[in-house]
Order: sequence, then C-alpha cells, then structure tokens
Amino acid sequence: MFWFTLSAVLLLYALRYRYPYFIKEALYVFRLFSVGYRLSKRKTSKPYYTLVDRFLDSVKKNPNKAFIRFQDDTYSYLDSDKQSNKIAMTLLKHANLHEGDTVALLMGNEPMFLWIWLALAKIGCSAAFLNYNIRSKSLLHCFSCCGAGVLIAAAELQDAVEEVLPALREQGVLVYILTDNVNTEGMQSLTDKISHASDESIPADLRANVTFSSPAVYIYTSGTTGLPKAALINHQRLWAMAFFQLLCGVTSDDLFYVNLPLYHSAGFCLGFLGSIERGATVVLRRKFSASQFWNDCRKYNVTVIQYIGETMRYLCNTPKRFSDPVHNVRIAFGNGLRADVWRTFISRFGQIDIKEFYGATEGNMSFLNFSGKIGAVGRVNPFHKKLNPYTFIKYDLEQEMPVRNADGFCQEVAQGEIGLLVSKITERSPFYGYARDPKQTQKKKLYNVFEKGDVYFNSGDLFSIDQEKFIYFQDRVGDTFRWKGENVSSNEVSDMMTISTSIDEANVYGVTVPGHEGRIGMAVIVLKEGQQFDCDGIFSHVTTYLPSYARPRFIRIQNCLAVTCTFKLLKVRLVEEGFNPAVINDPLFILDETVKSYRPLTHEIYQSILEGHFKL
Repeated sequence: MFWFTLSAVLLLYALRYRYPYFIKEALYVFRLFSVGYRLSKRKTSKPYYTLVDRFLDSVKKNPNKAFIRFQDDTYSYLDSDKQSNKIAMTLLKHANLHEGDTVALLMGNEPMFLWIWLALAKIGCSAAFLNYNIRSKSLLHCFSCCGAGVLIAAAELQDAVEEVLPALREQGVLVYILTDNVNTEGMQSLTDKISHASDESIPADLRANVTFSSPAVYIYTSGTTGLPKAALINHQRLWAMAFFQLLCGVTSDDLFYVNLPLYHSAGFCLGFLGSIERGATVVLRRKFSASQFWNDCRKYNVTVIQYIGETMRYLCNTPKRFSDPVHNVRIAFGNGLRADVWRTFISRFGQIDIKEFYGATEGNMSFLNFSGKIGAVGRVNPFHKKLNPYTFIKYDLEQEMPVRNADGFCQEVAQGEIGLLVSKITERSPFYGYARDPKQTQKKKLYNVFEKGDVYFNSGDLFSIDQEKFIYFQDRVGDTFRWKGENVSSNEVSDMMTISTSIDEANVYGVTVPGHEGRIGMAVIVLKEGQQFDCDGIFSHVTTYLPSYARPRFIRIQNCLAVTCTFKLLKVRLVEEGFNPAVINDPLFILDETVKSYRPLTHEIYQSILEGHFKL
C-alpha cells in the first residue's frame, strides 16, 4: 500500500512537471461533463424543471437561509418566495398577465428587481431588461422590439418613462411605477397593490407549458449597426449560463457579490441565477464602488466576486491600505482583465483564484481560463471543442470580411496569428438571434465556412493562440467598441449626434488610451454650412441623448468624411491616429466634465491624459 501511494504521488508530480496544467484541466473537463449531464437531465424532465423550481427547492430545504443581502437588510429564501408570490398575485390581478406574455423592467439593482423576475417566472412570463441609462428614441426602440405589453419602472425613472409615454399609450402598454401613488395619466402605482396582495404559493399549472425553448429573458446588446438589439435568451440558454458558477467551483456555502447591472447577462445570469442554481447567498449592491468594494466584502463576508476589466483596474487604482489582503474572497470571475492589472491585483489583494472567461450574451459558446494563465481567456480543449465546435479564421480588417480561398471557403489562422472567432451553429450549440430583428440575426451568421451548407456564428471578435494553446482576446471588429464595461454602437452614437442642428455628418469610433481598458469614443464630424462648433451646445446635446459611457470624449472636425469605394466610412487610419494633437492638424476638442463643455485639446491636456491626471 505504501509503495502504491508513493508511486501515485510521484506520478502526479511527474504529470504536473511535464504537463503543469493537467490537474486543473482534468477538473475542468470533469465539471464540463457534469454541466452537460445536468443540462440533459433538465431537458428531459417532465414537467420541465425551471430555475424557479430550483429556487423553490432551496426554499423548502433552507427556508431561513439568507438569499439576498442588500444594504442593512437580509431576506431569506422564504422571505423572497413570499414577496415574489405577492408580486405575481398583483400582476395576475391588475395586469391580467398570462403564460407567454412579456414584461419590460426599467430599474436599477435592488431586491425588487429579483423578486419581480421570480414572480414573472412563476407565472410563465418572460422579462425584458431595459438599460436604465438610455432615453427617448433608444428607450422606446428597446421596449418595442421585445413585444412587451407591460412596463414596470422604478420611481426614480418616472421622468424617463414620461418622455415616451405618449407612444406607449398608443401601443396600449400598461405602465406601472414602483411607488404607492402616481398622478400622471397613463401610469399606475404598483407597490401599494403589492402590499395588499396574498403571499400564497403560485400554482405550477400557470407555467405548465414552459419548455427548454420558451423565451425566458431579453437582454440588450449593442451590435455593429443601429440601435440596441434584444438577444433572446430561452430557458436552455438560461440554465447553461446559470451553471457557470459550478464550472468555477462556487458552492452553496458561498456569498456572491453582485455589483454589476442586473440588466446585463453578467450580473443577472452569471451572478444572480448562478447563485440560485448553487443555492448560495447574493450580496447585492446598487452600483459598483471602488472605494467601498472591499469594505462590503468584509462586512458581508463575501467569498466570490464578479468583475469586468475596468472593475479590477479601478480597484487597483484606489489608495493602498494595510487591510487590502484582509478578506475572505476566494474566487473572482469575469472578463476583460488585462495581464498587467491581473498581476497587480493578485499582488496587492492576495492569491484569489481568478477565472477569466470570454462569452457573448447572444453567442453559442464561451471560453473559460480554468488554468489561471495570466492574460488568457481560455485554452484549446479537445472535449470542449467537440461539444462546441469553433475555430479562428483569417479576417481582412480593411475589407471587414473573412478571407476566403479560391474555392470560396474560409481559412484557419496559424498558431500565433490573429483570427476571427467563429463557432458552428448546431443543435447542441444553437444561435437564437435577436427579437423581431431577422436582418441583424442573419448578419451574425456565416455560411459555407469550410464546406457547403455549414453555418457558423460570427463573434465579431479577434483572438490568437500561443504555443501552449492558450487563447487570448485581441480586439473587436466592426463598429462596436467597449468602454467602461459597456458595448457602444458607433452608428447609434453617430445617429444621435447628427440630430444636432449644427452637425451634418459624424463618424464615430473607439481609440485606445494608455492605462485604460477598452476604447474610448471619438467622433469626426462635419459641420453644416455656415455653422461653428458650439462647445456648450454639443456638450448639452450628447449628455441629453447619450449615456455617459457612449458620449464621444474627443471630437475632430473635418470638411468631409473619408469613405471607401463602396461608401463605407474609413476608420482604420483614424483609429491609428488617435487623439494626439501633434499628429492631427484638424481642430480637436475634448469633453470636460468640470466645465460642462467641450474645450480645445491642447498638448498640455494630452500629456495630462497620458499621465493619468485628466479624468475621462
């Protein structure tokens, strides 16, 4: 027995020396198969076993266990069950909802958001999560494309709803505000009705026809063109994302910190729903705060945190304290973490197990860096690739299309080269597209990639693979860039800018800024004849029509916009030139929050930006 044990230990050490990632990769494959097995069980269960059923099982098993901790309040699984029952009863009675209906939510992070979703799921309805930063035309568009007949909005967002209320009333939409009293015609209060409702259990018969393919939620994502698109997330996809915490090693004993917006798939699906699947506790915060982040972690005894690249950078930029490594956080998962920030983070805050991943809300596959290789988003794994076939193909950035050979087929890139990620659309890896937008759904598909008749999902993202087969995200293609954790559609920003009385044309793109994650918005504009650049007026315009992350921080004025022979706006050269006044002869302006206006971009301001003194 001794010699057997010794031999096993020596074999493990040999494997670790020869294959340093073997043990972690083996564990990853085991969990991957575990997720696949559980998904297949959920798919074949009759009646269909939803995430609400999983929640209700936790209510029966641990009724008094903390489910949501928010500010100084704690709500148990039983508390949340009863509260969601009251909401469901209210909506059934007053909104006359039925299984299959869709309700739009316009609200920030608070327990009510989670209870409303539970209530809707209990009666077989889907929910559309509206970004509370958007206004007017964009808000109305997002509401309309999900087909919702009911809108529920937070009290503090009543003004935003009133802007589009006439259009909503024309469509016959029922509008509810989470308050006890509303005086505006066309709106109804909701919290007063909830307080008088029964908290009796909701009959499962009300959701009896819900299946794996039924719509569950609509989450909005900025595409390469136009206004935001509503990605259709059905119950199968919802389960797949909820299982992500299992893949990362989260257990029912963990306390999961959700400070990302719940209208995003990261905060809602991976954070909240993942915690339901695990039977864990959610620590909810209204908004991310770098200064209060670790105080919250210590106060609530948080063990798992979620991030986007900017989150980690903000944390690393806070003043250093002796208490930095004093916490109980053991796992952090998210995406967009730069290698340099990664190293700084673990050096300062301790050896937290970081699980960097890549995935798109509407995508049909994802990567997970289970091995912990700094900078990577995942590793080529034959089992993963078998389950979700994908590859990286050559892409022409100038022509903005995949490179095809003489036979008309795409070509895989060699190791070390940058390529476009495409993933095969199959029964196991479906792509459901965007609600009421078949044109944009089709644009995400690539046909005849390697053989006639095959169909792949076009991620729109570029990657490279190193000698150890680790996968690294490189950049986004098309007209979308990412800033402060949000995807920004340059065409949408261009449309909003040209509404201005003085701007004739606008070409919007993202440029890199040293020390910042993602790309910040910049616009080349052409002024209307006889117009001057109105610094105060344009500032007022962009702050009125665009959320902060989408506002062009730099504006460059030209006499005309450069286009290709097919009249597509040229951006590659503009992106390369950036915002350096020493390189650009055109008039340059920068958005300055301190004076609430645009001001000329001087060499001194440019240097201040590079040194990190000017706040962007």
